[in-house]
Amino acid sequence: MSRQLSRTDNLIQQFDTILRTLVPHAASASRANPAVGTQDADMTDAERRHAAGLMRINHTGEVCAQALYQGQGATAKLHETREQMERAAAEEIDHLAWCDERLRELNDRTSYLNPAFYAASFGMGALAGKLGDNISLGFVAATEEQVGRHLDDHMHKLPVGDRRSRAILEQVRTDEAHHERWALEAGGSRFPAPLKFGMRMMSQVMTRSVYKL
Repeated sequence: MSRQLSRTDNLIQQFDTILRTLVPHAASASRANPAVGTQDADMTDAERRHAAGLMRINHTGEVCAQALYQGQGATAKLHETREQMERAAAEEIDHLAWCDERLRELNDRTSYLNPAFYAASFGMGALAGKLGDNISLGFVAATEEQVGRHLDDHMHKLPVGDRRSRAILEQVRTDEAHHERWALEAGGSRFPAPLKFGMRMMSQVMTRSVYKL
């Protein structure tokens, strides 16, 4: 039987998650990198810089996802919802580590703006959790829907020779679709189109700023 964590234990665990999320190269994946065994074709320097910009956006997206799940898990009312948030967050850590590793392969870095986006996303997640589990789960579903579209767009924009980034994003896309289905099946509310549009506009702020920064 697992031991009930004390408030201090939870704070230490939360702080550890923050460090693994925000400190470059600190996250460790529990699953093998999907790009293992995949070789890139030739790319120009410009193509490699473009691929790095896209993967930096994806890395920051995973930083935001980790913060959202952490914030929602902290305020979720049902125990089973909190546990599922933690399982989904573990998969997002895999995504974070894979994107970080790919950026190193491309001789590039993560975004300087990650701490700001982490803080904003944690606040939104905590607020959604306070509004009730059905709203919180609906927020997960709507977010993952947006992420899926964003990943589809990035896989289209990646240089043809960047096979390793594409292999990573394909697995991330599969995982995010699973998170979306789980959230709806668990009772998440379906958000109206205007709210989803607002979320899409906010995500564009992140993508445009992080591509180079």
